[in-house]
Amino acid sequence: MVAGPSGARNRREPRWEPLRPLKLTWIFFRLGAMNELQYRANFFLQLLQSLVALGTALAVLALVFSYTDRLGGWSPPELLTIMGVHIALGGVIHTFIQPNMERLIEDIREGKLDYPLTKPEDSQVLVSVREIRIWQAVDIVVGGVVLGVAIAQLERGVGIGEALAFALAVLVGAVMIYSFWLILTIGAFWIVRMEFIVELFEGVYQAGRWPVTIYPVWLRGGLTFLIPLAFAVTVPAQAITSRLNGQTLLGAVAFAALLFAVTRVFWKRGLRRYSGASA
Repeated sequence: MVAGPSGARNRREPRWEPLRPLKLTWIFFRLGAMNELQYRANFFLQLLQSLVALGTALAVLALVFSYTDRLGGWSPPELLTIMGVHIALGGVIHTFIQPNMERLIEDIREGKLDYPLTKPEDSQVLVSVREIRIWQAVDIVVGGVVLGVAIAQLERGVGIGEALAFALAVLVGAVMIYSFWLILTIGAFWIVRMEFIVELFEGVYQAGRWPVTIYPVWLRGGLTFLIPLAFAVTVPAQAITSRLNGQTLLGAVAFAALLFAVTRVFWKRGLRRYSGASA
């Protein structure tokens, strides 16, 4: 692979505007909505698929608690909060993150990345928001309902502090998952076939439906720092169930900032390896 496409090789990135990614996301969300509303039957198919997956997960949870009152110190309502976060975050991944990463891999392999690179927008932002599948957001709603039911069953209730910590933890977890996905996807600049990462991540993500505290230490470390499922799923659940301490939350914020910064560096290095159609 050689340097980037002509016209994009020495192009300066636009100045970063904090609200610009949100504006672009809204624009592409509207475009994605108009496109997918042409196929409304997909909504009912996605709803059926989500309900079947939820039913299966609840059946497994009921089976586990038919043998014990607690799992790794977590009560049934507390584990239900983890399930809700896991389902909702999966909806975010399948709605916003995975479609863009799949398209980015394809564009790199086929040399079609020139188009977003020549636009007067930050290229990383543009390739991260241009593909949105709105029907996948059904999982976000389903996860929210499960989380609401779980919160209603908690003995201690949820205060303002827990709610704010939960919101921050969810945001931090989403940033980590996005950064992790993008780092893997950027590998397509060096490795031609990277489609396997989709199946790989889907398989590993299922481990996040259980608190990482029940896993062996070596696996717990891998699911925390290599694949940040602990920060993305378990930490928000800990926040809403009053299990989270301030040091863990601050550590999660710091790790998310570091991971995002590393992602930015990888993206710029990857672009220097890109050979587009106009190169």
